[in-house]
Amino acid sequence: MVQKIVYDWATGKIYPNFQFFFSFKFRDLNSINCRINLRNLILDQYPYFGNVLGELWKNPVGLLFIFDGLDEFNDRIDFADTRRDTEPQSMCTDPEWWCEVSDIVYSLIQHKLLPGCSVLVISRPTALHLLQKAEISIWAEILGFVGDERKEYFNKFFEDRAVAEAVFKHVEENEILYTMCYNPSYCWILGLSLGPFFTQRDRKQQQVPKTITQLYSYYIYNILKNHSREIENPRDVLLKLGEMAFTGVSEKKIVFRNEDLIKYNLQPSQFLSGFLMELLERDDSVQSVVYTFPHLTIQEFVAALAQFLTPDPGDIGKLLSEAHSKGDGRFEIFLRFVAGLSSAQAARPLEKFLGQFLHQTTCGVIDWVKEKVEGQIGNMKSETGKRNLLNTFHYLYESQNKTLTQATVGSVKTLTFSELRLTPIDCVVLSQTIGLCDTIQHLDLERCLIQSEGLKRVGPVLHKCQALR
Repeated sequence: MVQKIVYDWATGKIYPNFQFFFSFKFRDLNSINCRINLRNLILDQYPYFGNVLGELWKNPVGLLFIFDGLDEFNDRIDFADTRRDTEPQSMCTDPEWWCEVSDIVYSLIQHKLLPGCSVLVISRPTALHLLQKAEISIWAEILGFVGDERKEYFNKFFEDRAVAEAVFKHVEENEILYTMCYNPSYCWILGLSLGPFFTQRDRKQQQVPKTITQLYSYYIYNILKNHSREIENPRDVLLKLGEMAFTGVSEKKIVFRNEDLIKYNLQPSQFLSGFLMELLERDDSVQSVVYTFPHLTIQEFVAALAQFLTPDPGDIGKLLSEAHSKGDGRFEIFLRFVAGLSSAQAARPLEKFLGQFLHQTTCGVIDWVKEKVEGQIGNMKSETGKRNLLNTFHYLYESQNKTLTQATVGSVKTLTFSELRLTPIDCVVLSQTIGLCDTIQHLDLERCLIQSEGLKRVGPVLHKCQALR
């Protein structure tokens, strides 16, 4: 997306008032472990600006700084902490001053450094709370594909128009998959995962994935089906790859180097290339190969999968609780995948190539989800409590365990999500949860910013609510 913005600006389509764009990825900034100034930060990526930066500082209004992937940044930027404005070691009001990278980003956003310049910060929703105290004039949600654009994507993805229509028809009939289609990356995974169901005669239509976990399960299944002959023990390799992926999620790391592969006893191979992309990275004029998963959600899924492949799972409940305790959302999608992989529908296709998932782990995950839901039901007063409860509903949805859902929330009388922004996917999850409940005496959705698509999802179950706010 950032490339598209920069390209449109360079070709004169947008933002004619800006003279220069400087784009940075937080994942790259993570590698800077010493104090640096803005001048050198720019010259590290744009060395040809060496002789003109002094002039650029004089007219900051013509500069746009783009910082992509706040959720991937290892250092925490606390905009509520005013000490940055008073402590000399943290203050950064001059582009020539040496500071921590986080101080430079903070000072640019808060207009302390180069006042008058513009800053665009891009983040997953999981890290938006970090910006709540920042001086931000415009908030924008990236909508991605809307309406017929989703259908257009599948028509372009598949050469066979009949297959494209069949895949889109299935997606359209499944609320969660259709809602996911706003994201082009999800559309790509949908195309890869669903296509074989409508092009291969041996695939049964009733097994088409219905949840996000099931979708990713079939994405990995297709890789294993095409590459499993190239390796003796795919389970062992997926376990090691998943352990590396889990460490990456823990450390907000999405780029891996040869030393990471060696640490987990992984060898670059045709089989591994089905899961990791090779990229050339420049470092001090030397090119080296680094590795990354095609999408962060794929890394998160493989990390979750590893929990079911290990022969010695230890205390899975403790691991999940520690992950859940992280307040920055880094494990949010991982936990949904773990809950989803406890279901037979998601596990079954992978077990054909990887062997049986450990029953002990599956039971431990179900017990943990049950404990979390029951613990959150009575904690809906704070925004954090509401968000945590909604996340547990996502765990229930991905698990597709109706018995568990009815046992934990079936008798709930009050649900309060007021002032918590609900996405269309949240509304799908909430709809299924309410659908499995007895009568809800009071449902509070005040100021949840539910728009037409979200209302369409939750509307069919509102008759179960005696009072709606």
